[in-house]
Amino acid sequence: MPKDDVTKRHSGKTAFARHLRQNETEEEYNLWSDLRARRLNGFKFARQIPLGPYIVDFVCREKQLIVEIDGFHHAENRDDMKRTAWLNAQDYSVLRFWNHDISRARMSVLETILAALNGKLEADPASGFYSPAVPIKNKRELHQ
Repeated sequence: MPKDDVTKRHSGKTAFARHLRQNETEEEYNLWSDLRARRLNGFKFARQIPLGPYIVDFVCREKQLIVEIDGFHHAENRDDMKRTAWLNAQDYSVLRFWNHDISRARMSVLETILAALNGKLEADPASGFYSPAVPIKNKRELHQ
């Protein structure tokens, strides 16, 4: 897929992203309070950002890391797997947490995000918890 697909505007996505920012969940609010204004070791995050056909919960563009907070309706969701694969192919790594992770262990969540930002987190393909960007050599295989 061409790289410019990530920045291509999709009809209605910006307005919907704005709606999501104004109607965030408690978990999104709590995590955002730790990520906003470069509060996490100086890394800049944005929230509810349209990327291609998707809207991601949080993104650090500098490190191309997306952080998603999932509720129960995301369990084994095929659309999420497709979405993650697309984002990975666009050079973004995706890190997923359950709502209760934010509520019960926010400090551990922040430490895990920092590990991913610093390149010290291992991929976990079986769980879908952390999906790093697709390396360039593997992208060729995706398009064949």
